[in-house]
Amino acid sequence: MAPALAWLVGLMVVPCALVLALAFFQRGVYGGVDYTFTLENFGRVFDPLYAGIFLRSARIAGTATVIAVVLGYAAAYAIASCRRSLQPVLLFFAVLPFWSNYLIRTYAWIVLLNREGLITQLLRWFGYEGEPPSMLYTEGAVIAGLVYNYLPFVILACYAPLSRMNPELAEASRDLGGSAFTTFRRIILPLTLPGIAAGAVFVFVLSIGNFVTPALLGGGRFQMIGNLVYDQFLTANDWPFGAALSMALIAIMMLLLLVQAYASDRASARTAPVREDA
Repeated sequence: MAPALAWLVGLMVVPCALVLALAFFQRGVYGGVDYTFTLENFGRVFDPLYAGIFLRSARIAGTATVIAVVLGYAAAYAIASCRRSLQPVLLFFAVLPFWSNYLIRTYAWIVLLNREGLITQLLRWFGYEGEPPSMLYTEGAVIAGLVYNYLPFVILACYAPLSRMNPELAEASRDLGGSAFTTFRRIILPLTLPGIAAGAVFVFVLSIGNFVTPALLGGGRFQMIGNLVYDQFLTANDWPFGAALSMALIAIMMLLLLVQAYASDRASARTAPVREDA
């Protein structure tokens, strides 16, 4: 395990420790770092202005997470329901967007959503002659971009437990008089909750810290916490406050991962008697 541990320590633990150390210093008069100890940066994180950006980021990321989980679970369920020989092909198409660059995929949405884009052209082809709808540089465009870019994570996370589930459990439920909805709610959904939780955490954690999608699809109108951190380091040249914001974001992510791990353990403990009975 030594090479893997050295890799994680050198490229993850040490950089995070350096960023954490920067958060305890002051901004220099002309930018940079003044190595004078202070806790002011962490106090500024809870300022109503920045707290509002955190809440807006959480709302946008939460909306994208809910949509991605619904669509991703439905897609994973459909793939798992197909015959075994066809499932690898469908999974290949699900992860195919990952073969292109993230920026290219995001710019593609600009082509789709701008006033002279493909969607507007389709509307005109169907006879729409009014003012083109304003779709680009909106909160909806940001959410659509986040959902599109992170949807494959949810599909893969939900497909894993669905593909491993014993089909005899659902058959037994139907034999005992359970409807399709009851079988899904009482059997299938509880057994796949760990995958749903993993996919949801993936999308939320990656979305709340994203700064590329809000910058491109939001046009700078919807600043998220990732954009704020980016601006502190590269525009305002306030590295200590940017480091404090980064550590607050990392703390939120770690808390979500701990909650997801706890929920997965509880779900596994609840479903263990079902497996033993089966």
